[in-house]
Amino acid sequence: MNIPKTNLPRIVIIGAGFAGIHLARKLRNKNCQVVLIDKHNFHNFQPLMYQVATGGLEAGSIAYPVRKIIHDYKDFYFRLARVSEIDTKSGCVISDIGSLHYDYLVIATGSKTNFFGNKEIERNSMQMKTISQSLNIRSLILENFEQAVLSKDERERAFLMNFSLVGGGPTGVELAGALAEMKKAILQKDYPDLDISKMQINLIQSGDRILNTMTEKSSAHAEKFLSRLGVNILKNVRVTGYDGRTISTNTDLSIESATVIWTAGVMGAMINGFPESATDVKAKRFRVNEFGQVLGFQNIFAVGDIAQMETPEYPFGHPQMAQPAIQQGKHIGENIVRLVQGRIMKPFDYFDKGSMATIGRNKAVVDLPKVHFYGFFAWFVWMFVHLFSLIGFRNKAMVFLNWVYNYVRFDREGRLIVRPYKKKSFVAFTSDEV
Repeated sequence: MNIPKTNLPRIVIIGAGFAGIHLARKLRNKNCQVVLIDKHNFHNFQPLMYQVATGGLEAGSIAYPVRKIIHDYKDFYFRLARVSEIDTKSGCVISDIGSLHYDYLVIATGSKTNFFGNKEIERNSMQMKTISQSLNIRSLILENFEQAVLSKDERERAFLMNFSLVGGGPTGVELAGALAEMKKAILQKDYPDLDISKMQINLIQSGDRILNTMTEKSSAHAEKFLSRLGVNILKNVRVTGYDGRTISTNTDLSIESATVIWTAGVMGAMINGFPESATDVKAKRFRVNEFGQVLGFQNIFAVGDIAQMETPEYPFGHPQMAQPAIQQGKHIGENIVRLVQGRIMKPFDYFDKGSMATIGRNKAVVDLPKVHFYGFFAWFVWMFVHLFSLIGFRNKAMVFLNWVYNYVRFDREGRLIVRPYKKKSFVAFTSDEV
């Protein structure tokens, strides 16, 4: 990897997500050599990816170059690479650009979409864990309408204008709300020769309520907001298959939909090289102690979505969300400094700051530890928190200006097919249909 030799302790961080970046900041100028590795050269603000997918924001406004974050950090290096394995016996990271010895290792690889072993759904549905995937969704949404304009078959048009989101968590709810806003104010102007009222947005949830990690009142308000926007909320329905055209479920219900976006679960993005005793095989997460150390290892840590720190309050680990990742990154960064300096580490104690979700224009739900509120004020709080969580002044300014413009004009300027996307299973049109 062409990293200079050093007599200082070498700390290798794998992953530049929320946990990895906040941990790296804690190691700034701490008399050690730090190497940050990621398969992308940018930090991605995942909570706003749904706005990229629906044309509200451009990808560049929610991404920030990793090298710019660390450019003034002393003895700090970044390498663009994919790590395939950890040789824990020799203390070596193995990647597609070579190997690197470490004194201390931090795994912050985050999570990826969990299809629960269903290969058909994985093959035919869309996912939204990366910017590339968000751009694919944006392209597919717009391409479907372009195809619908050409089709003379009413059933085919209905199929192309049917959008199904599987999973009623924050991502599914926010994406459903954004699509409903597009239907309400934008698509009818872009496609006057289509009956946009026939566009269907289905939010499919296997449980008995959406946003089931929030309070019941917040769930009820979110459901009410979405219903008013015209979203079909299907509860207690579990998707069992999707062949590229028809969604099958555990009920008698089947849905013909050209676009299925899977937001029903995540699992850790594991790295090979660890014994089963150090991992939760089902959740694909590394089991860590209260200090963030992977079980059985003194010099290997895991933070964020990939870490499963079991506590009485969180017996299956902390939620795989931004706040736990940020707090763990900061705390375990401090713990590593203490360990390097020969001081006693401190156990991690998660402070739940609450959760929130937006459901379109002027609508959101917010659960704080002691306060719960809904509607316009909640929407304003949601915007404020997300805006100031972005890295970089330019990104904050770009997102703010986009939001102001979109709010005043009730428009989304990012409706561009800059990278066409075609599903392998997409149904082709015959010549007599166009």
